Amino acid sequence: MNKYIKPVIAALMIGFGIYLFGQREYGWGTVMILLSAIPVFLFFRNEFILLAFWFMRKQDIEKARKWLDKIKNPESQLIRKQMGYYHYMYGITEAQTNVNNSEKHMKKALDYGLSYKHDRAMAKLSLAGAAMAKGRKQEAERLLKETKALDTQGMFAEQIKMMEQQMKKVNVGRNLQNPNMRRKGKYF
Repeated sequence: MNKYIKPVIAALMIGFGIYLFGQREYGWGTVMILLSAIPVFLFFRNEFILLAFWFMRKQDIEKARKWLDKIKNPESQLIRKQMGYYHYMYGITEAQTNVNNSEKHMKKALDYGLSYKHDRAMAKLSLAGAAMAKGRKQEAERLLKETKALDTQGMFAEQIKMMEQQMKKVNVGRNLQNPNMRRKGKYF
């Protein structure tokens, strides 16, 4: 359903409520005006995204993915903020199977904008993991630094430490040798 149909439905409900007030049906008019808040709420909070968040919270990624897949055309169904969270959740669901797809969706989520710092931190942490997996150590370090700045509550401190430990072991660029590796030389 197009995102602009919901405000039209709300306006029709308010108009019908006013008509009922004119017919001296004050109770039903009040009910119609109160019920018109539902389409207005669903304009700003898409029902499929709300259900996907619910299943994400319960750690049921497959059901969350099923609800996200019901959004056929995100550009016409969602407002800008919802697009950010759509791509954010899609990136989380893709993280277990396809890192490249997950990275693409997380970048789009950051482009569209996420409301909360911890959501932005999670997206940047995911991007840092993808960059590290692809061998882009400098980008991963930059993203980890940004994640630390966004993580004011310390929710991702353990994951950040783990990624920093892994980055110390990564041998990337300029043929630098990892000091933890055994040297192969003439006399060793």
